[in-house]
Amino acid sequence: MESSLLGRVVLAHRAYGLLIALVLVGAGFAIAAPSFATSGNLFAMLHAMGPSTLAASGMALVILTGKIDISIGSNAFLSASLGALMMEAGYSPALAFAVILASGTVFGALNGFLVAYLRINSLIATLGTMMAYRGVGLMLTNARVIALPESVGPLANLTIGPIFVETIVMLAVVFAVHVVHRSTSFGRTLTAVGNGEEIAAKIGLDTRRTVFVTFALAGLLAACSASSSFIQVGSISGFLGKGLEFNAIAIAVVGGVSLAGGRGKIMPGILVGAAAFQVISNGLNQISADPYIYQLVTGAVIFVAMYMDAFKGPPTR
Repeated sequence: MESSLLGRVVLAHRAYGLLIALVLVGAGFAIAAPSFATSGNLFAMLHAMGPSTLAASGMALVILTGKIDISIGSNAFLSASLGALMMEAGYSPALAFAVILASGTVFGALNGFLVAYLRINSLIATLGTMMAYRGVGLMLTNARVIALPESVGPLANLTIGPIFVETIVMLAVVFAVHVVHRSTSFGRTLTAVGNGEEIAAKIGLDTRRTVFVTFALAGLLAACSASSSFIQVGSISGFLGKGLEFNAIAIAVVGGVSLAGGRGKIMPGILVGAAAFQVISNGLNQISADPYIYQLVTGAVIFVAMYMDAFKGPPTR
């Protein structure tokens, strides 16, 4: 009885609890390091969280179906490598970025085919493609650092007022993903699959197509993340996308997306989850904390999120 009551209390306040905790943590960092709360630093944090937020939005869609995609980091690297090689060869940057997005979608669709139609476990399927995509990318680039053309470099600092254009684009993309999930028949089917794929199939929903499209969208958003990272850093290397899949899973879980599938929202959950990790990272940097403590704090945040998620129980069948 006490556990059930505690569970209801946790669920009732979780939507606001993370936001309140985020504000309190931010206030603590602002007191410890006055430079943390400056407008310039706040907008810089919004800018920096763009790539991980985009990737987490795609990961959240996959998790909502009860699946997982651990290849998005390698997908981002391979897609960005193709675009970088095109720009290095003299092709138009606009065409190269279009190829990055198209490539990411195709690689995500391949994952979807393996999972939806060949019925391979999503963890196993994407573990294989994670290694394959990064291996192909490293072979194509010879593990070189490839710089962004000078003509494209200024995009990283393009602003409208104090807000980076990349931040505006990121918010627009995340909002579009939210609308797809909450306001379309595809989004409702996606949630139904997460609540019980067999039951969804029995009532006539095209579960295979839904899973396939979801992985393709995750690939597209991984490519969006790669494009954003490419522009921000100004180059690509073999490290691009390393660990992106785990950051995306962490953001989704902390943002309230249940790993059991079928429960969670893109907005505001993903934005708040991404902001939480960015605030922690930036704040620890501002107070000159030991860089290794970030992993400890991140792990603790994920553990607390998983503990709260456990009170939800299995999705409604």
